[in-house]
Amino acid sequence: MDPSGPAAGPSSSAARGGGDDDAHAPPPPQQQHHQVQPLAQAQPQQAAAAQPHQAPPPPQQQLSRYESQKRRDWNTFLQYLRNHRPPLTLARCSGAHVIEFLKYLDQFGKTKVHAAGCAYFGQPNPPAPCPCPLRQAWGSLDALIGRLRAAYEESGHAPESNPFAARAVRIYLRDVRDAQAKARGIPYEKKSRKRKQPAAGSGEASSSSAAAAAREAGAAGDGSGGSAAATKAAPTTGQGSGTTAAAAAAPTSTSRV
Repeated sequence: MDPSGPAAGPSSSAARGGGDDDAHAPPPPQQQHHQVQPLAQAQPQQAAAAQPHQAPPPPQQQLSRYESQKRRDWNTFLQYLRNHRPPLTLARCSGAHVIEFLKYLDQFGKTKVHAAGCAYFGQPNPPAPCPCPLRQAWGSLDALIGRLRAAYEESGHAPESNPFAARAVRIYLRDVRDAQAKARGIPYEKKSRKRKQPAAGSGEASSSSAAAAAREAGAAGDGSGGSAAATKAAPTTGQGSGTTAAAAAAPTSTSRV
């Protein structure tokens, strides 16, 4: 017998058994291929995953007409400073530069201001057109300076250095007002504050009642008695004018026989 025969049997059967085990063994796991995203696409996703869900911002409050106009005027003035030759900064701006800005705006005016030699000088309603230039109306310039003065202080600057509140600017606006009033024939009238007036008829009622009492007292008694009754009948808490009128309205002493 071949000594290698029996020894080879187990090895062959083991080899066959190993082959059966390999046939029934699960297949090796397949390698998963991860798709690499570009860095530009991966960063937004990581940032979105890192940040928590945030509520949408509240809607912005709509500005009023005055605030919107003030912001436009402020941006226009800053643009004027940038285009100035030589360039001018806000810190170096003075009242003279503000006046220069107002004169620059005259080219965009829509108000006819007659020259001194014009035939329609001083006429509010000229019958025919004339070659006189158009200017910015005084009221528009005055309102513009008011908005710019407020915008300057709201931007964090000190009121003491406000060039729009300079004395030279006030004098210039006053001269423009007087010149346009003469040229257009429209006098300027300053609006006065309305004072609170007493109720209608309060003073008249007290005066009439005092006069009626004085007449009744004069008709009932003699002159001395009528004068004393009129003095007592006149109200002491009323207006001074009403008391004086009541005393003057007292009839003279007329004794009837």
